[in-house]
Amino acid sequence: MKILFALVAILLAVCSLYLIIDLSPRLNWFWRILKALIFPLFISIVIAYLLNPIVHALHRRQVPRGIAVLTIYFTFLLISIVFLMKVIPASIIQFKDFGEHLPDLIRTYQGWLDEIHEHKYDLPDSLRLSIDHALITMEQKTSLFFSSVLNGAGELLSKMIGFLVIPFLVFYLLKDMKVIQKGILLLIPRSHRKEFGKVIAEVDDALGNYVAGQLIVAFVIGGLAYLGYWILGMPYAIILAFIIMVTNIIPYFGPLIGAIPSIFVALTISVKMTIWVLVINLIIQIVEGNILSPLIMGKKLRLHPILIILALLVGGEVGGLVGLIFAVPIVAVSRVVFNHAVARLVKH
Repeated sequence: MKILFALVAILLAVCSLYLIIDLSPRLNWFWRILKALIFPLFISIVIAYLLNPIVHALHRRQVPRGIAVLTIYFTFLLISIVFLMKVIPASIIQFKDFGEHLPDLIRTYQGWLDEIHEHKYDLPDSLRLSIDHALITMEQKTSLFFSSVLNGAGELLSKMIGFLVIPFLVFYLLKDMKVIQKGILLLIPRSHRKEFGKVIAEVDDALGNYVAGQLIVAFVIGGLAYLGYWILGMPYAIILAFIIMVTNIIPYFGPLIGAIPSIFVALTISVKMTIWVLVINLIIQIVEGNILSPLIMGKKLRLHPILIILALLVGGEVGGLVGLIFAVPIVAVSRVVFNHAVARLVKH
């Protein structure tokens, strides 16, 4: 009977997936609404997820949950507002300056590419073909990078309305966290609730450690990058450090990806600046790869670095950038579920 039920469930899932794919061109309006809802909800869940342990700690010390939520919520809001008031004006100036100088940067690189094209005919055929292929690839990647930066900025502005609802969502998620958890448990059959609760608790612990740890690492790495670029006198230091901070949510490879824009900018200044930028990013990579990430992901998630790297390779191949971001959390959750499934099979 259980096998029949499983086969019916799989058949229904396959049929549902087929219908979604078949109807997807007619559901563009639905996907647009869904995307508009998912972005603020996702950010709100992450913030609530980070603040909930502090609220829970205050609640354990006999502070009513409502007062604990209000205290932590308004403290977080105040710190965020002060931080944004300090950072946003300088960021706007640097973004404006970067936008004005972007055509000059593109022309500089185009000049270098033209010069390489002129001298390539003095080289052997095999080497010339390799250079041609490398140049075409580099031009495509560079064009894609700059267009994605501009499109990303425009998309970010279009989502500013979504940011306005985030504080309200965070407040109600924190306030009603226990109610939400109980509501989810009510959807599970009574005989499986206890075991499901244990699985959720372990998943919550693993994801909580990962999210909090990665955000701490990202802020530390972003701060180190900004400090290094500021000492060097690099233009657009805030923007370049912010890129490194954001890409750092990808374990191990994040700082390398984030360093590419700063190296491009440094090349337009001088060879000496480029060398110093490479040194700064090498130090950041050493700190991130050998101290911070292993300490947080290796110990708290109890995942071997080889497993993390394999997860990133598979995630990048399957889902691109999104796959890289979610690869490690998915593996962490899968490990918890797998361990409980094996324990259940052994028990029965």
